[in-house]
Amino acid sequence: MASIGKINTLKVLKLTDFGAYLDGDDLGEILLPNRYLPEGCAEGQDVAVFVYFDSNDRLIATTETPKGQVDDFVSLKVVQVNQMGAFLDWGLPKDLLVPYNQQHRKMVVDKYYLVKIYRDLHTDRLAASSKLDKYLDIWPANYEIGERVDITVGDKTDLGFKAIINERHWGLLYDNEIFQPLRVGKKTIAYVKNMRPDGRVDLTLTRTGIGKVNDFAPVFIQYLQDNAGVSTIIDKSSPELIQQTFGVSKKTFKSTVGNLLKKGRVTIAADGIHYVANPQPKKPAATKPDTRQKPEHKTGQAKAKHKRSHDKPRAKPASKKTDTKGTAKPQEKFDWSKRSKS
Repeated sequence: MASIGKINTLKVLKLTDFGAYLDGDDLGEILLPNRYLPEGCAEGQDVAVFVYFDSNDRLIATTETPKGQVDDFVSLKVVQVNQMGAFLDWGLPKDLLVPYNQQHRKMVVDKYYLVKIYRDLHTDRLAASSKLDKYLDIWPANYEIGERVDITVGDKTDLGFKAIINERHWGLLYDNEIFQPLRVGKKTIAYVKNMRPDGRVDLTLTRTGIGKVNDFAPVFIQYLQDNAGVSTIIDKSSPELIQQTFGVSKKTFKSTVGNLLKKGRVTIAADGIHYVANPQPKKPAATKPDTRQKPEHKTGQAKAKHKRSHDKPRAKPASKKTDTKGTAKPQEKFDWSKRSKS
């Protein structure tokens, strides 16, 4: 079944002078005007089209790709304001309406606003709303520290940028941790830095530790490939230049270059850092011969000889000669029978 406000793949039922009719299933036949008809289109062929209502509120198909579909959060420019509301340029001939009751604050021509595209359940018409809170989860967020998430950058605040996480929750990117240009509506990857007690989420655009190095490595290699394999920005360059060029800190830059150098992916010369397209595997380091004397393993014969030597009685040690000079003679016993009678 075809979905209004979405890109669908539909089958061509028949060709006419003013276009092709596509099989919209429950929606009936949907006209694809001649100006959007692919070259060589034939009956029975499948065509990828976006289905919406034209300025006469007729269901129509187009091969043009809008800047957003139903349920998307996108940043769009106001091109007109009248008594009905504000009209946004979303890449199709018919502009997208934001009714006054769906404007978070009054919209101004030529300004960009982050909006949610939705399908009105009563009229089936497509519209947009800048009252984003009602489309996000009211329950506290539950993410793991360091978890990778998809974000859509929101409005600027005093602390940094608000961001929609996985199209479900609000998060915050702090100014002092942003090293790349951001704009409202930009879709990118972020990481959960902290979960606050109130359930709100602090985000960071780069991972910490070795994860940050691994994330930046392919970016730096791509930069080398796009610049004839050489980077004149080196570890001696200023932190400001590194942040402005790559969007990372000097510490991350140096760690990444060092890691790539160990892997043989880059070399460092006087004119900069050079990319190595086909790094050769490193040869294992030559091992020095072990000159230490190894203990002799005794054979059976040697063990028997060793046992016999232990079985022999030990010779008594020779008695030491004692020097009798200056030693006292042993005292003779007194014979009482020879005592004189006087």
